[in-house]
Amino acid sequence: MSSCRNIVQPVTRREMLRQCGAGFGMVALASLLGEEAANAAAPAKTKSGGAPNPLAPKKPHLRPRAKRVIFLFMHGGPSQVDTFDPKPLLTRDSGKPFPGAKPRVQFAQTGNLLKSPWEFKKYGQSGIEVSDLFPHVGGCVDDLCVIRSLHADNTAHGGALLQLHTGSDTFVRPSMGSWITYGLGTENRNLPGFITICPTLGHGGVQNWGSAFLPAAFQGTPIGNAGVRAKEAAIEHITNAETPADLQRLQLDLLHAMNDEQMERVRRMTPAQLRHFGTDPTAVQQLEGRIASFELAFRMQTEAPTLMDISTESKATRDLYGIDEQPTDNFGRQCLLARRFCEKGVRFVQVSHSYKWDQHGELRKGHENNAKEVDKPIAGLLKDLKARGLLKDTLVIWGGEFGRTPTAQGGDGRDHNPHGFTMWMAGAGVKPGFVYGATDDWGYYATENKMHIHDLHATVLHLLGLEHTKLTYRYAGRDFRLTDVHGEIAKGILA
Repeated sequence: MSSCRNIVQPVTRREMLRQCGAGFGMVALASLLGEEAANAAAPAKTKSGGAPNPLAPKKPHLRPRAKRVIFLFMHGGPSQVDTFDPKPLLTRDSGKPFPGAKPRVQFAQTGNLLKSPWEFKKYGQSGIEVSDLFPHVGGCVDDLCVIRSLHADNTAHGGALLQLHTGSDTFVRPSMGSWITYGLGTENRNLPGFITICPTLGHGGVQNWGSAFLPAAFQGTPIGNAGVRAKEAAIEHITNAETPADLQRLQLDLLHAMNDEQMERVRRMTPAQLRHFGTDPTAVQQLEGRIASFELAFRMQTEAPTLMDISTESKATRDLYGIDEQPTDNFGRQCLLARRFCEKGVRFVQVSHSYKWDQHGELRKGHENNAKEVDKPIAGLLKDLKARGLLKDTLVIWGGEFGRTPTAQGGDGRDHNPHGFTMWMAGAGVKPGFVYGATDDWGYYATENKMHIHDLHATVLHLLGLEHTKLTYRYAGRDFRLTDVHGEIAKGILA
């Protein structure tokens, strides 16, 4: 160690990170520079004395029904009354004023009732009605638990996305995927616990997959973004042709030695010395978070590139997802990647179809085009998971940040509606071929078995074996949780 110290003393850590960062994968570097692990609880060291692994598997509070989650996020807000919530009275009364009171706070003014341009049909043995927009998903309806009574608090995309993803529409909070990986860790130490594929950069952007005050290791790792085709989406710098693995290992070991020396100095400082030198009291936790992030990025180079390469999949599988077809290729690739990552132990995978479902006008054209892009890939994912035995312990969630009004906007569009909308789940722990909750006769307000976003989060955590009131993190003098002080488990949907 003494010889190592003689080598590193003239070099600052910042300079070393700048010179060596590309060799470590950069994905973790980007995460840790933007998300310092403020007030992070330092995990125990490994038996070998090496860097801790904050993503190591953890025991749940309860017997889990699900091991992992795939969240199919429809950014923009699909219309419930045009997809999974049929309303005969809306068809009958189309063109008439809404007979009830409209919300006190509206995103914009709307006119009279507007019937759905699509017909609804009964599918499967359950006879659940699905619109003509989703014939492929309709064929899987006996695996779906359709929740028609969601409601939220924010009429604007930004606040609504944040509430759906983090539980808060006003403050920066850890995302749902971050809370889940914090609570359970991951099943594969060579991959992140939380991956988001082609996420949107708007309406909250990185906050929707960020870890906020949780340690940085729990934030989502993005693959591409909404402006990049899935075929071209990649984890940046995951391969390094210039620096061999053994040299990268030496670089990491050198960084370990430097960071260990720095951590030891900080540990020995008194509070007065910390203030005098302007040292952050959480510096030790931050450095340990850096070490863990670099180690993960190094290990990812051995496994992630192979998982990203879907050329090994059979033609039958690619056809199932609509890959190499239009208009399904882009979303189909994202869904197939989600299956591949879940199969290898990633705890939470989000797939985003953004930002396309915001039809304030041209409802028929917009929703029809959107559904054609996602219907076959979603059904393909459900069938593939089921055939591989993965659906029994994978929870699939579909939905947007809110729904749409049953009243017209711009003649042939619908406005934002957080007061009553539909999401569905499939797989581990939920009743298949089942409808839960209801909106009023025209589809404006949730009325029966109302399920707030906090209740959705509490239920998802419960299915994963996590008690939402016990999954807490102390920060700024109080205990925080995904559901804040709210949340009721929707026991009616549990299988």
